[in-house]
Amino acid sequence: MARRNRRYVVPGAEQGMQTFKANVMKQEGYNVDLSRPDDVKYEVARELGVPLEPGSNGSLTTESAGQIGGRIGGSMVREMIRLAQEQLAKKENS
Repeated sequence: MARRNRRYVVPGAEQGMQTFKANVMKQEGYNVDLSRPDDVKYEVARELGVPLEPGSNGSLTTESAGQIGGRIGGSMVREMIRLAQEQLAKKENS
């Protein structure tokens, strides 16, 4: 799986997003090393039965890679929506 060169619109947001990912995946029940939150993808891959290994994964199908990323990204998006709804509810009650 090729590593994408991520560019965040907000300077300095990368660390916050990595911390957010680690916290969300911890809430999902995964064992996350806070200093290496990207490594949670290997645990997700094992759970899904996808043969993801550190280094080259050129034989990995797009579908398999999408299953891993979808599980992680989907969890993050659900949590972002929950947080936004919570903030909106607080504003309405103020």
